[in-house]
Amino acid sequence: MGENIKLIANNKKAYYDYFIEDKYEAGIALAGTEVKSLRMGKCSIKESYIRIENGEVFIYNMHISPYEKGNIFNKDPLRVRKLLMHRHEINKLAGRVSQKGYTLVPLQIYFKGSLVKVEVGLARGKKLYDKREDIAKKDQRREAEKDFKVKNLY
Repeated sequence: MGENIKLIANNKKAYYDYFIEDKYEAGIALAGTEVKSLRMGKCSIKESYIRIENGEVFIYNMHISPYEKGNIFNKDPLRVRKLLMHRHEINKLAGRVSQKGYTLVPLQIYFKGSLVKVEVGLARGKKLYDKREDIAKKDQRREAEKDFKVKNLY
């Protein structure tokens, strides 16, 4: 994996709200000023989601701040953007999403070389008790690490 990957935006909340069952990499159709804005790390995918419509994949609510020097070429920061994936991947995802409880969420946005990529997660929603379980596990791990540190000090 010799390519240089530079993370732009991460969606930690997705791992809290969903079980991620599969990950795909997709390209994204952007305007030039949007790419410049991304290079400066001005992007948020916290509230964004992905939909498949007539065989095409789109990302909604992905916020790319307008590029300061872009003036008239700037696009709407929240516009719907098309994701670029192979037809067989789209068909596979469409089949899975049509099952109850599955959805597509963006996990991270990154540069792979000079290309902007989106990591798309096939996700299943967590119930409240699943989230509580996760929090309990995290607390247990934190406690164990704290005990370990205390023991190593003496």
